[in-house]
Amino acid sequence: MADQSFAVTLAHPHTALLRAVNPLVGRLLRSRLAGSLRRHLMVVNVTGRKSGRRYSIPLSAHRIDGVLYALTSAAWKNNFRGGADAEVVHDGKTASMRGELITDPGAVADVSHRCAQSWGVKRAQTMMGLKFRDDRIPTVEEFEEAARRERYAAVRFTPA
Repeated sequence: MADQSFAVTLAHPHTALLRAVNPLVGRLLRSRLAGSLRRHLMVVNVTGRKSGRRYSIPLSAHRIDGVLYALTSAAWKNNFRGGADAEVVHDGKTASMRGELITDPGAVADVSHRCAQSWGVKRAQTMMGLKFRDDRIPTVEEFEEAARRERYAAVRFTPA
């Protein structure tokens, strides 16, 4: 159970559930059946920087000032350390993009706060994989504390 003393905590579904559902979500987002999910979710295809293995990861898509971001504490984020090319399926289109890992807690907090504001308090928690202790958008400082504690990071995607 999440520690209620923190304003922001991780709230991801169980790993086994994600492993079962993610391939289905990925196929759905590549089809015409996805509907409005296409705007809110994306599939990132990237090659592991150490393993050389190809990963296909369905994620929430966050747009800030026209730039596409993913927010996560998952280990796959490290494939973007120092930058990496990726194929991104979003909004019904496939594009070659460059992903850059952002780990600076202040920068991650700014992106997280702006994302949460764009989604609204209830939807933000679902779309960001987080739990907010109070019924409000956490402050930038609270997001920064969570980024440090949880190793929560952002990946910024720009056209390759």
